[in-house]
Amino acid sequence: MLRVRSTVLALALLPAAAAVILWAGRTTGQFGPGWETARWSVSGFAVAVLACAAVAGLAIARGRPAVSPTVPVEEHAAPGLHALVRDLADRLEVPAPSAIALTPDCDSWLEDRTHARAGGARGAAPVLVIGSPFLWWMRVPELRALLAPVVAGTGPSAHPDIAAARRVVRGLDAAVANAERPAAPWSSGPAADGPGAPAVRAPGVRARVVRGCAASLRRAVHRAVGPVARLMLRAAGPHAAAMEQGVAAAAADRAQAVDQGLRVAAQEQVGLAYAGWDRLLTRVALPAWRLGLWPTRLDAGVVSALTELSRRDRLAAGFTSRLGERPACDLLKEPGSTDGAVSLLAARLFLGARPPVPAAHGAAPEWTPVDWAAYPEEVVDRIWRTEAARLFAALDALGPPEPVGASRSAGSAAAPASAVPVGRSLKESAFAPPPAAPGSPSPHGGGPSGGASGGASAGEAGPEWAGPTLARVLDRFTAAGGTDALAARISAEVAREESASAPGGLGASPGAEPPPGTGGAHLAPLAPMGLPLQPPRSGKELLADHVTAAVCCAAVDTAGAVPGLDWLDGPALYVDGERAGELPALVLALVEDGEAVGLRDWLAAAGVRPEKPVRLV
Repeated sequence: MLRVRSTVLALALLPAAAAVILWAGRTTGQFGPGWETARWSVSGFAVAVLACAAVAGLAIARGRPAVSPTVPVEEHAAPGLHALVRDLADRLEVPAPSAIALTPDCDSWLEDRTHARAGGARGAAPVLVIGSPFLWWMRVPELRALLAPVVAGTGPSAHPDIAAARRVVRGLDAAVANAERPAAPWSSGPAADGPGAPAVRAPGVRARVVRGCAASLRRAVHRAVGPVARLMLRAAGPHAAAMEQGVAAAAADRAQAVDQGLRVAAQEQVGLAYAGWDRLLTRVALPAWRLGLWPTRLDAGVVSALTELSRRDRLAAGFTSRLGERPACDLLKEPGSTDGAVSLLAARLFLGARPPVPAAHGAAPEWTPVDWAAYPEEVVDRIWRTEAARLFAALDALGPPEPVGASRSAGSAAAPASAVPVGRSLKESAFAPPPAAPGSPSPHGGGPSGGASGGASAGEAGPEWAGPTLARVLDRFTAAGGTDALAARISAEVAREESASAPGGLGASPGAEPPPGTGGAHLAPLAPMGLPLQPPRSGKELLADHVTAAVCCAAVDTAGAVPGLDWLDGPALYVDGERAGELPALVLALVEDGEAVGLRDWLAAAGVRPEKPVRLV
């Protein structure tokens, strides 16, 4: 990296060197009057090149690389953790990290933040960033063994040449990022030059114009420096990678003498923690985040998820025996508050500083905390009701299927569904009945009824109650045709809602801004924290999810079933205390093959009444 920087500097000084030779030749008589034009031309070119090089060098040197979003852990909040890290540094004979921070990720690293400190002090030790799931899942000896090679990296960080090379790479990376950052609008306040604007606001207008001109000038400079920085970064990339590999190898060799026996076990826990963390975030936390809710104890949840994974996977069965030892989160004074801060940061990393939900009364939406105990009611039941409402709205828009000779089911023959205009909202087109009185028994004795008062069936209640019934859904899929149109309509509605909630890009909410501590970095909305992207769901998969939601709503309303949480699979339905694990396969057979016998048998065994209206959102 230093060699690349020196080469670029030499190229910038080359025209100046040529100008010096020409002027020296004039004084010695080597270059006569015929060289006067060349002398002034080269001199002017050299001055322009030096000016451009100075501006580019200043822009690169003053570049502020993005800081990873983390939660700082002060020593007074975690004296045990800081003591463990200092002890590691003493045993490894390296400088101790300058600070400790947590990240919602299954990784740990050192991050140099000298550019973010006052004065940009050089030679300071980097910050130790620790993956928060490690603190809750790993035991204290395992965490010490895991952090040993990471802490050992503070030794090479203090080397002058390595520190200088890293500063060059960070400056180039910041210059490239500044060149790619979109331009910001000039003014942030109301215009002051309207017909009724008072004269006292004129200085504010001039100040905004000056700031806008300065911002435009900086923007032009960054755009001009960007290609040069990108070229230098491309040339220095292989050398930077080789240097970091050498630093990592040296740190690993230095850490061999510290807890060598536990390092293999700690690395096994890293793989297990990553698997459980991935499932917890994408299947449990993400559905809540999309509703604007953030589970406040993600790190505590990963322990439950990994314990469940150990129960299901015989290869991980022995890992739960470690849980009797002291967890690493005991090194924190208040693990609950720290877990909450990391959990909120995880939500913001995935979907932006503000949740992707419609704002009420023009105000920006805010993230709402939710405990694990309230997750089934606040998240699972709400998701099911929303998807069921979307399904019935699509059925209303498409109208009843064409008869094919087979008689319709008894629950829906007396009250065929009537189509409604496509433009009506979900709430208007779902025919949502009023909720029944708490504790009112159903005619089958399976629990409280979920819709029409008085326990009347669909045929007895009249046509207005025929819309949101499970019998109508079964009739649609057992009739000929119409399934593809229903899947396409639901897919379009889901895509439209996701696009409306994230106009700036997938995963970003309107007006989203980077969380504090990111240095204004652009948060990538796709595959955050290194997690794999979830494959897009097909129309039939979306349709199966919506039918499953309708079945779950009917089971909750008429059969006494309850929504629940599976730590590895997310929302789940529990009937008589047992998870209905066979339900997805039965619904898939209905959606793909029109086979309703298996699902009808399951509904009968569970006490679900398909003719009863489903309570929607």
